[in-house]
Amino acid sequence: MSYKIGLVGKPSVGKSTFFNAATMNDVPEGAYPFTTIDPSVGEAYVRVDCAAPEFDHSCTPNHGYCEDGIRYVPVKLVDVAGLVPGAHEGKGLGNQFLSDLNETDVLVHVVDFSGKTDMEGEQTEGHDPRDDIDFLENELDMWYLDILEKGIERYRTGYEGEEKEIEVDLAEQMSAFRTNKDEIKQVILSLDLDLDPETWDAEDRERLAREIRIRTKPMIVAANKMDTPAAQENFAEITDDPDYDHLTIVPASAHAEKALKGADEQGAVDYRPGASEFEIVDDLSDEQAAGLEQIRSFVSDFSGTGVQQAIETALFEEFGAIAVFPGADSPKDDGTFLQDCFVLPEGATAEEFAYFLHTDIGDGFLHGHDARSGRQIGADHELDHRDVVEITTTN
Repeated sequence: MSYKIGLVGKPSVGKSTFFNAATMNDVPEGAYPFTTIDPSVGEAYVRVDCAAPEFDHSCTPNHGYCEDGIRYVPVKLVDVAGLVPGAHEGKGLGNQFLSDLNETDVLVHVVDFSGKTDMEGEQTEGHDPRDDIDFLENELDMWYLDILEKGIERYRTGYEGEEKEIEVDLAEQMSAFRTNKDEIKQVILSLDLDLDPETWDAEDRERLAREIRIRTKPMIVAANKMDTPAAQENFAEITDDPDYDHLTIVPASAHAEKALKGADEQGAVDYRPGASEFEIVDDLSDEQAAGLEQIRSFVSDFSGTGVQQAIETALFEEFGAIAVFPGADSPKDDGTFLQDCFVLPEGATAEEFAYFLHTDIGDGFLHGHDARSGRQIGADHELDHRDVVEITTTN
């Protein structure tokens, strides 16, 4: 499987540029609302330190690629259709947006930190990016609240005399969010609420909907257009605002990333995605050279363009995924070594990894083998990021 990272945000904030920069696809870009109508899905990559050098071997990737000891592992990136205030009520492309959004695992909210697009995606000056952050969180919370209310109503109108558990009805109503009754119960109790919805007031229901949303649809903010002075001023102010301490905000310039990747493809520069430096390797016009020097100053100050960092922060830090290499400590007879690197959920066990590889492998699971330590690991052993594991199976 490949996790899906959703790019969300209001129109005209550079979301499609971010998508194109990450995937080098060619979806329409433009400074007007709803440039993106249907969701675009592309292949991006997350960086993982390759395990092969630890075994004095070179890897032979089946998917993605490896350069200088860095494995680039493919993930799905989804550019979700534009969002406007009132989407949870069906305004704009609201219903389509919410449907497409629900197919993703973790979100990157692309925000124009330069303040040059208003709430509708039209050009303006001096717009506060906090309004964009607030409105998306509110839209998602109201979406969750609407479904939560339906679950509460389902609980209230159940068959008379049947044993009722609110967490069961809420989990069934909110199953599309990939949650279950145990998680719902945990959230309810964590907010010091009773397991009786009749005791909840409107504020309690809103808090519950928000907490379920945070846990089931994790999100970071990509502070886009950070190569402008206005964006940098807004970034300093917002990251110093305690009201936004709950969010991870990654400074980014989709324009800079796309420009560097394009120049690299043309042989003008030597650049690796996510790097904080690049080398000019071809003769350029004065205008091109000046543009690249501006980008050089930005990536140096911010340790990269932020596009790669945002994707990886969302997947590995906010969502909590891990990367695992299936394989032994030496190449096979055909010379292949560490051909795959898979992204798994946090807390995945050796047996779950076996089932991830193939149902037959899981059904016949005997034990795992940690290639680094050489020790045998059992079915319930939780894997760590960058583990190298060989599965022994009857199948």
